[in-house]
Amino acid sequence: MLRPTLITWILIVFGLLTCGPLLYAQLVMLLQPHSQKAKDIMVGKGEDWRDTSHFKSAYALAWADWIFFMPVLVAGIAGVLLGQAWGFVLFAVAGAIQLYINLFLWFFEREYVYPAAGPLAYYTYVWGNFVYWGAATLVYSLLRLNGIS
Repeated sequence: MLRPTLITWILIVFGLLTCGPLLYAQLVMLLQPHSQKAKDIMVGKGEDWRDTSHFKSAYALAWADWIFFMPVLVAGIAGVLLGQAWGFVLFAVAGAIQLYINLFLWFFEREYVYPAAGPLAYYTYVWGNFVYWGAATLVYSLLRLNGIS
């Protein structure tokens, strides 16, 4: 049994604080894809989609996160709190998903988001927290599964 540690709890809380607002925004996107509320949350207050590809990618990623990422995250957290190895595997998968897609978005969205957000917001809350949480969760889970830490 792999008992949760303080680091486990920190990663769970940080992950929920980071991914919770994203999942809420994506739920709004899925329920009201062409609404002003969806645009305000996903693009910015008073902003519009850059083009149809921008809208379609946000919509597709919302579906992907709600169909795949969210269940993996929830099951992973449950398994980790139960001290099960499968929980750490799913937690690692959730971290890998966030690391992968947000490294892509970190560079893909930079041209549009960085000028409006500035470096501090961009490299922390806007995209950075997803990358940092994903990397930390992936590494921590793999270390725990291998009996380290």
